[in-house]
Formats: sequence, C-alpha cells, structure tokens
Amino acid sequence: MPRPSVHAASGHRLGASHPRQEGPTDLRLIPPVLAAWAAAALAVGHPMDRIWPAAVVCFVLATALCGWAAARRRGERRQRKAELEPQPIEAGHGSARRPRTHPRADTHPRTETHPRTETHPRPDPPRNPRPQILLAAAAALLCAAGAALSGGLHSAGLYQGPLPALAGTYATVTVELTVTSDPRISWPRVNGDRQAPASVVFDAEVHRLTATGAGTVATRTPVLVIARLGPSGPRTPRSEPRPSPQPPTNSPWLDLLPSTRLHLRAPLAPPMPGGADRIAAVLRVPGFQEPRIIEGPSTLQRTAGDLRAGLREATDHLPADARALLPGLVVGDTTRVPPDLEEAFRATDLSHLLAVSGSNLTIVLVLLIGPPALAMRVERRGLAPRLGLSLRTTALLGGALTLAFVLVCRPDPSVLRAAACGAIALLALATGRRRSLVPALAAAALLLLLYDPWLSHSYGFLLSVLATGALLVLAPRWSAALRRRRVPPRLAEALAATAAAQAVCAPVVVVISSRVSLVAIPCNLLAELAVAPATVLGFAALGAAPFAMPVAEGLAWCAGWPTEWVAAVARTGAGFPGAQADWPDGWRGGLLLAALVLVLLPLAGRVLRHPAALVACALLLILAILRPAPLTRVLTGWPPPDWRFAMCDVGQGDASVLATGPGSAVVIDAGPDPRLVDRCLHTLGVTRVPLVLLTHFHADHVAGLPGVLKGRSVGAIQTTGLRHPPEQAAFVRAEAAARGVPVVAAAAGERRRAGPVRWQVLWPPPAGGPGVPAPEEPNDASVTLLVRTAGLTLLFPGDLEPAGQQALLRAYPGLPRVDVLKVPHHGSPHQDPVFLQRTRPRLAVVGVGRDNGYGHPSPRLLSLLHSFGTAVLRTDVHGAVALTGEGPTLRAVTSASPGPGPTQAHPHAAPPEPSPLHHPQGDQTRATLGP
Repeated sequence: MPRPSVHAASGHRLGASHPRQEGPTDLRLIPPVLAAWAAAALAVGHPMDRIWPAAVVCFVLATALCGWAAARRRGERRQRKAELEPQPIEAGHGSARRPRTHPRADTHPRTETHPRTETHPRPDPPRNPRPQILLAAAAALLCAAGAALSGGLHSAGLYQGPLPALAGTYATVTVELTVTSDPRISWPRVNGDRQAPASVVFDAEVHRLTATGAGTVATRTPVLVIARLGPSGPRTPRSEPRPSPQPPTNSPWLDLLPSTRLHLRAPLAPPMPGGADRIAAVLRVPGFQEPRIIEGPSTLQRTAGDLRAGLREATDHLPADARALLPGLVVGDTTRVPPDLEEAFRATDLSHLLAVSGSNLTIVLVLLIGPPALAMRVERRGLAPRLGLSLRTTALLGGALTLAFVLVCRPDPSVLRAAACGAIALLALATGRRRSLVPALAAAALLLLLYDPWLSHSYGFLLSVLATGALLVLAPRWSAALRRRRVPPRLAEALAATAAAQAVCAPVVVVISSRVSLVAIPCNLLAELAVAPATVLGFAALGAAPFAMPVAEGLAWCAGWPTEWVAAVARTGAGFPGAQADWPDGWRGGLLLAALVLVLLPLAGRVLRHPAALVACALLLILAILRPAPLTRVLTGWPPPDWRFAMCDVGQGDASVLATGPGSAVVIDAGPDPRLVDRCLHTLGVTRVPLVLLTHFHADHVAGLPGVLKGRSVGAIQTTGLRHPPEQAAFVRAEAAARGVPVVAAAAGERRRAGPVRWQVLWPPPAGGPGVPAPEEPNDASVTLLVRTAGLTLLFPGDLEPAGQQALLRAYPGLPRVDVLKVPHHGSPHQDPVFLQRTRPRLAVVGVGRDNGYGHPSPRLLSLLHSFGTAVLRTDVHGAVALTGEGPTLRAVTSASPGPGPTQAHPHAAPPEPSPLHHPQGDQTRATLGP
C-alpha cells in the first residue's frame, strides 16, 4: 500500500496508488440527460410552432448563464492571483517591507532571508461553487433546447402533407411506401365478444399519395400498416377457417424486409388519441391481400434478411419452444413466439431476453476479448490472444462484430441503443475504471435522445438505461456486501446484478403491466445459466447457415438445449399461482412501489445479518408464490370451505364453477383470459373437471379455455350446436384436440349429474326440430342450464337476448323461480322484464369487467332487479362470488371482502327477507320441467 508521502507527492487528489483507485461517481452529465429527456418527451408529437419559442428561451437562458459563469470565473481567477502573491511579514512591526537577503545569495547554494523577515504565501482560498452550478444549469438548458428542437423536427413529418387530414376522414387512398421496420405479428386479442384476428404490423414511410380530391402528392409521412394474417393468396368468405389455435406464420407479409417499396390501396385511420407513436396514420389492408412489391430491399437489408432466414431454417427441426425462442434470443426475431410463451416471459420478467439488448453484444464481445477487466493486460483472455491477434486487430474485429450486430438486428432505435450501451460499457470496463461508466452511459443516453427524441416515450429505452445504471452503480456494492457475508463470488455477482436490475426496473414495469413479479429474481438467475451458451451457439448457427446448413443445424440443435431450459424456466415460473401480484397501475402505482423499494432496501441489509430472519423471509416468499389453497383459505377466508357455486372474476366475461366433490367441479364458460380463469380455479382448489360447458362461442366465454385445461384432467367439453363465430369454434376444437378432450354438442332436454350437482339443458332447441325454431344468432343460441345442488336452484342463461328469453319462456311455461340467476350478457340493458319477473331470483350475479366500454351492468337493469327484492353482486365491484352453506344457512361470500357473514345487498336493493338466499318456495324447483 503506498505511503502517505507518495500520495502527497503524486500531485493528484486520489494519490498514486493502484491505477484502479476510484473516486466518487461523476454525476455531472445526469442533469443534462434528465433535462433533454423531459424536453424531448414534451416536444415529440407537437407542431414545431409550439416548440421553437421554448427552445429559443432555453438557448438564451443558457447563453446568459454561460456568460455569467465566465465573468464570475474571470473575477475569481484575478482575485486568487492577487491573493497568492507573496507578502512580507516582519517580526515586531505590522508594516510590510521588502525582505533583505544575504549579500552573496546569488552565489551561495542556499538563499537566506533576513533572520527577522519571513515570506508566507497565503493558502488557496476555497473555490466558489457558483460558476460550476451556473455552467451545469447552462448545459442542462442547452441540452433541453437541443432535444426540444430535435423533437420538433422529428414530429414535423406528422403534420405535413394531406395524409393526416385524410386519415381523419377515413379515406381510402393509393400509396407508394417504403418499409422501415421488420414485420411483426399482432396476436389475436379479445375485443368484447369477438377475438380480433391476428395481423402483421410494420412501420413504413409514404412517398407518394393518390386520393380523391387531393390528386397525386409527393410526401414523406410515417404510417403504420396493418395487414390481416392469413394464408397466402386471397381468401373467399366461404373458405373454412384454419383449425388451429395459432395463426399461420408463412404469410408473404412476414417476408418483407426494410427498404422494400410497396404499392397499396387501403383505407386510412387516425392513430390512437393521446398516443406517443411516431405515425401520422394507420393503413389497414383489407381482406387477405398480398403485398405488391415495386422495388426490392437494399443489398444490406437483403443480406441481413438472408442471415435471419438461415437461422430460422436451421431451427426448423427443433422442439416448439426452442424453434420459437432461439431466433429471439439471438437477433430479436419473435415472429414464432406464441402468445402463451410471451405471456410466460412477461410474468417472470424475462421479456428482456426476447428483445435485442446490449447483453447480446456483450456476450459475443466477451467471447472475443475475454473478461473486459483483463483486455488491456498481458494476461488477457478470450479467442483473440489464442488466435495471435494484436490489441489493435482485436479492436477492429470487435468494431466489425458490432457493425454486423447492428446490421443483422436492424439499425432500429432499440438496436442502436443496445449497441451504444453495450459498446460503451465494455469500453469503460476494459479501462478498469468504473468511475467512467456512469458518464459513459449518460453520454450514450444523451446522444441517443438527441438523435431520436421518440426514445423519450419508449419504456424499453427507460428500462435499458435504468438496468444498465443499476448494474454499474448498485450491483458492485451489493456484490461486495454479499461476499463479506461469505457468499461465493460468482453467486454474489449474479445475485447482486439481478436484484439491482429488478429493484430499479420494477416501478416502471408496474406502470406498464399493473403487476409485480414475485419470481423474477430466481427465474432470471436460472435463465442466465443458459442464455450465454444459447446466444453464442445461436450466433454460430447464424454465421454458418449461408455456407453449411448441416453445420448450422447441428449448432442450432446444441443451442436448443439451453434454449429449452430458458423456456422451461419461464413456463414453470409463470405457472405458479403467486407468480404475479396485482398492483395499482399508472405512475401512481410506480411511485408507490419505488417508495416501498426504498424502504425495504435498508431492511434487506439487516435481514442478511440474521440467518433466521433470512430463512423466515424466504419461506414467506415461497408461500406467497405457491399459494396453497388451504393456507390461502385460512389467511383470507376465500374461498369458503364448503362452497357450492362460484363465479370467477375474469374481467368482461363469464366463468362459473359448480363444486362436484373434493377438488372436482363443473366449469360453465371460461372467460376471455386464460390466466385469470386458471388462477380462479387454482384458488378454488379445482384439479379435476368432469365437464366444461361453453354456452356459446363468443370470445369472452371461450378464449380462456386454455387456462381451464392447463394442468387439469378434463372429461369432456360441451358446446352449443351453432358454430358461430367459426374462428372461435375452430379454436375450441383445436384446443380440445391438442389435449385429447372430446367435444360434444348439448341437446335440449338432456339431464346430467356429477356428484351432488344435477342439471337439465333447457336451450337451444335442435335445428329442424318441431315447435320452436332453432336460433340463428350466437347469443340466442346460448346453452341454458337449470342446476340444482344442495337445495339451491340456479339458472344459467348464457347471453340470451330478449328474443331468446321470450322464446325460452314460451318453451318452458312452467319455469320456476330460482335462487340464483347468472344475469345474461353481463348486465346488458337488453333484457326481457317478463323473464326477470318470472324467474324472480333472490340473488343475481353479474360477470362484468371494470371500466368496460359498454356501460355494463345497465343502471336500468339494476333498478329492475332491485324492485324485485333481488340482491345483486357484480364481479367488477365485489370480485369473485361464492355460495356456501345449505338451506337456511346459505350465504354469499365475495373475494373483495370475504367473511363468514351474509353478503349485503346492493345499496339500492329492497330490504332482504329473513334468509338471504333460501327461498320459502324452494320445493317448487323440484317440479319436472317440460315444454
């Protein structure tokens, strides 16, 4: 260790110790980055005339502050120079005079002063920090002005030309455009009772526009193109839909490469209001049209496309998950990733593996240069010294690899961000000085924001910067703290890196998804074991595919093993019932989680000092993730132990459950979201399903079917006879066939029993049968059940409309009063008052989503039910609903406020009768029903 004298003689405030000696983190670039980020976020998407005045004001203020700081610094310098001049001090007298030296001082080796006169230079006065503060403020204002001007210039294209105005009128236009991004799949999503078809989405720039009334105009306007994903070639209306739950991935739209010029005729639509997208309009290609190419892609884009296509071809023989995931791990190609795997990656916070990030580049460069800290030393590692490459050659090869990385992964903003962050981090690490990492990251973020101000609205960019900053600032300190507690070094580094990235990124993830992943840290640790070998082997397969496809296939086969491991980690982690915890959404929820993290971090350090407390916290986390049903019931009171019927809270949709024995239940409808219905069934402890009855094929009743089938033994699936919409009917058949579950049609008059539950199918009548004609509308073809269990009578009419309800009453004039009515069509105002009066339920349950855009449930309907003395429970307010007890002890318990007491009726309901659910005339429900 250097001596203090060595430090003093070094002339440097850090001394002359080890070259890795670090000082405090340099944060001078942080204010300019924050100012530029805020200015760019406010500027993009607005006309230039609103931006340039603010930018000019910032520039003028920055110039004034610079001048003020320079003037203060000049004055301070003159004052310091005057104060540092030697001043004579004569003993015994207060006056100063010139010192007297020895008469032969010019020839004597030592110069002597007068014995009673000394010369003392004054110590350095403390520097005034005001000039530095002024310069920092000026730099922040200059960066803000530059970012605002850049944002205005980038947004100018959104308001030029006739295309934005034509989009507001939904005009049909003919355009010539250039593809500017890789096509990506927008998987089907539930939209009300329909499931939106899968589509191909890509960004483009319109160069020539032809429209009625506007003529032909040359322009440069960014647009978003949406083409329906289907088989190659046009599709006739009578063609049979694909009997597969996954849309095809061989559409010609997916083969388009950036820089390709197209000719399209399609209707325009305006972008979503309040959005921060860099588009002026949306082009929706009608039907199943094929793209009309007028000019192919450039040579560079064609080369990159061939490499990506070669990697896809090399992975064709791999298992499904590896085939879908490996191109995403290597070059961010997620066209094959199915929605369930993508959802699993989101639930475990592994989505960053599917996006091109700096880690991809880092892995490849580390393979070349070895550990970055040793890159400048004689004992450097990696492939470069083994191949005899000099440092200069290694640097050139690393630059070539970076350029190839950008080329293959496309020079999109996200790729440029990844390349900049990865390259700068490696460069700073190679010098062995962590102090330069934060300024390097800040400089990269600042340059990228000035180059592309739209990044200020990108959550991906924000997460990338936060994660990189956490790895540079927090991870080394946490790793050192873990090593001091005898944690192995490699494990300490992995734990610290994962925990630091998760701590700073979790509040932003909450803003996006309104949930907190409890399995993120262990899943990331387990996945990291396989990411590096999968990425390296994948890049090797990518490079070998153009020259030797068998070699590429062998490398891809080797990469498939670690890739399968990553997919298994994601699926397993997402499969736990407590993998995700709901959290308030928006920035309010993000700030709340950030405050919670700041409170918990100091406590975590104390917990690490006490092994018993650490083990207790780990056990609590495991219980929160596993959520065993008996423990959940004890802690929350939900579900009640002897529940008979439950309506799950699955959003805007229906999913009802009838208990048929321990761990067994009949499920009526599956809701729109597989994750929500699976969570509900797990909470109820359902592992066996003798029958899944789907009342009709609308998406809000059948799209959650995979969640019901997941990990459960299912006897059969029963459906209505009207297979409409045909796409949803095909989806149900494909899901059932994939799991070997038979599908049967329900028949009116059919009676069945499962344990204590007995039911009769009342509706719909068979097609072509006598009496009542078969309905032709999906809602009115809903399977209607009358169920009896534990002295309780329930009616499930699906989504019957007033016409169907009236037809049901005509077919069954003896339809009795019921204890529980599942309100048709989520509380739609379209209800038949006679039907409600005839059934006159004591309790009505409504499956409805929060803040749905349909106004469900209708206030008029609620008033009508209250006028009958009916208590109303709705899932958007009360959560899931369960009925427990038998006879006079029947009670309704909700998950929002579970408890042993009876559920209170709606505030507008009539006062309840002495027994909330027991009907005094319940024996009448045992009468034989018939038309």
